Amino acid sequence: MDDKVDVESLHYFYRGLSEIVGVEAMLKIYNHYKGTQISVPLHLYDRNLSKEKIRVQYDGTNARELSHKYGYSQRWIREVGRNKL
Repeated sequence: MDDKVDVESLHYFYRGLSEIVGVEAMLKIYNHYKGTQISVPLHLYDRNLSKEKIRVQYDGTNARELSHKYGYSQRWIREVGRNKL
């Protein structure tokens, strides 16, 4: 499949995407989303879905570690961790 795609002639977006995920995966993304405006969220993890995990994992000393893991501020991690229900 990869040999049928002229990577050098691809739109810059698809060329970059193919470099990141490979041509086959790029084609899957293209075929699934072509023509759709896509906005990529800043955070990998959903804020509401992460809250419960953070509440379980927070021990009062690991806000920095959880901040790096989930991509939210240490302040927010502490607030969520302290509000265990």
